[in-house]
Amino acid sequence: MYLKRLIGYGLALAATLGVLALPHQTQATEATAAQSRAPATRTEVSAARTVTFRGRAFDTCKAPPLSTLRAWRSSPYRAVGVYFGGRGRACPKQRHLSKRWVAGATRLGWKVLPIFVGSQSPCVHAKNKRHVRIGRAPWRQGKKEARQAVRAAKALGMLTGSALYLDMEAYNQRNSRCARTTLDFIRGWNREVRKYAYLPGFYSSAESGVRHMERSRRAGVTDLPSAMWFARWDGKPSLYGERVLSPWAWSPHRRIHQYAGNVTEKHGGRRLTIDRNSADAPVARVAR
Repeated sequence: MYLKRLIGYGLALAATLGVLALPHQTQATEATAAQSRAPATRTEVSAARTVTFRGRAFDTCKAPPLSTLRAWRSSPYRAVGVYFGGRGRACPKQRHLSKRWVAGATRLGWKVLPIFVGSQSPCVHAKNKRHVRIGRAPWRQGKKEARQAVRAAKALGMLTGSALYLDMEAYNQRNSRCARTTLDFIRGWNREVRKYAYLPGFYSSAESGVRHMERSRRAGVTDLPSAMWFARWDGKPSLYGERVLSPWAWSPHRRIHQYAGNVTEKHGGRRLTIDRNSADAPVARVAR
């Protein structure tokens, strides 16, 4: 009996001193080990090196020709989302997207929102994304794809300080094993993007990836996105009234709301099928 009490006191003392530590539920072993080996890096790009846009934006699967952007200056939009890289892109062939296009769009007065559609969650809902699911080493895979994103951004003339948005389509974030894998990939991607002085953003559905990121933020998880692009097609371009996000999270100047999708609009005689967005967030810094 005395021995049992002594052991009990010892365990209690060790827990109090922090000798015993339970692993965080949302961190996989691989990610934790990688963090312990990784050198300290900056957690945020200097605000002086970011460009923030506030207003209406649209994104469309293929970057439109500059002539269309010129015609669309009569529209309420002043920023355009471009799918600049990633093996999960629905439109991998981007006929018009080039360094010249990015510079030309900037000269026409457009801000560019770079979107990278890489590997997707193992429990992704969309059948057409299941062939690009995250593998067995999510932390390393996330870092690898982050380097791909940085290289692609540089090739298009996007400078350090640019926001790069990781597109993670809707997934079953209630599946704990799948959620851990997905979070490790996202965190690895974010850490590596920051390492190269770019700003990691995140796009997902409000009830899926965005809810998952908010839950992780409240749990104190590190290496989360710096800007949040949430999809809720309610037709209301509200940025800071999203119910799954704390009003103080990803604020100020860190949010985009995709409030309508797959709508067709015509401006200046040019027609496009787009998603509508309201933005108050970082965009690409472009070499002129």
